[in-house]
Amino acid sequence: MSVLAGLTAALTDGSVEVIDLTTPLSSDTPILNLPQPLANTVGLSLSPVSNFDDAGPAWAWNDVTVGEHAGTHLDAPVHWISGRNGKSVDQIEPHRLIGPLIVIDKSADVAENPDFLLEPEHFEQWQETHGQLPDNCWVIFRTGWSSRGGNAADFVNADDAGPHTPGVSVAGAQWIAANTSISGFGVETVGIDAGQAATFDPMFPVHSFLLGADKYGLTSLRQVDRLPTVGATLVVAPLPIVGGTGSPTRVYALVEGS
Repeated sequence: MSVLAGLTAALTDGSVEVIDLTTPLSSDTPILNLPQPLANTVGLSLSPVSNFDDAGPAWAWNDVTVGEHAGTHLDAPVHWISGRNGKSVDQIEPHRLIGPLIVIDKSADVAENPDFLLEPEHFEQWQETHGQLPDNCWVIFRTGWSSRGGNAADFVNADDAGPHTPGVSVAGAQWIAANTSISGFGVETVGIDAGQAATFDPMFPVHSFLLGADKYGLTSLRQVDRLPTVGATLVVAPLPIVGGTGSPTRVYALVEGS
C-alpha cells in the first residue's frame, strides 16, 4: 500500500483522527482591537444576494465582508514592517503549511498568571524532555485560553492597562525566529503576541521577529487540549489572497490513534 493510500484508509477507518482547531467565524467572533487613533480591521458580515426568492429562486448565496486578520487566521510576513519585503499569503509555499505539530503546554502557569510569557528556557526544557524540534514544524502554545472564547470580554481580558493574555517574551520570540526547524507558531489567543506586548521593547516581538524571519503565525486556535505533545501533523489552509497580509484560515490536526 502506498503512503497516500495508507493515509486515506486511516482517515476512513478513524485510526487517524482529524481535529478541527478553527474558531467558527461569525459576526460575534472576537477580533483584535487597537487603541485610538490606530485603525482597526472588521470582523465578519454577510450580505444576502439571494435566498430562494425572486433574486435567485433555486439558490442562496451571500457576499462576505471580512478582515484578513479575523478569527482563526494566518499572519503572513508582509503583515509586519520587518517582513514587508517578504511573502504575501498567496506566496507561501504549500509545503510550509503542512508539517509536524508540537505542543508546549503552559496552561497551568497561565491559570495562575494571565500575563505568562514563554522564555527561551521553556523551549530548551521542552527539547530536553521530548528531543529536538522536527524540521518544518509548527509550535502550538497551549494556554487553555480558548475556553474563554464564548465571551468577548473574558477573551480579551482587558483593564485600564490594556489586555492581559499570555504570549512570548522578547527573548522567546528571538529564539523562535532563530530556530530553523520552525515554520510557524500558533496560539489560542486573539493575536500571536502577548496582551501587554505593546509595552515591550521592541513592541509586538513575535510579529516583529517571526514575520521578519519568514515564519508564520496562527491565532484563535481551539481544541488544543486534544492534541498530543508530539506526533500530530498540522494542516493550515488559508485563502491564497493575492498580496494578502493574512487570511482567515481553516486549521486541522491529523492525530494518530493508539
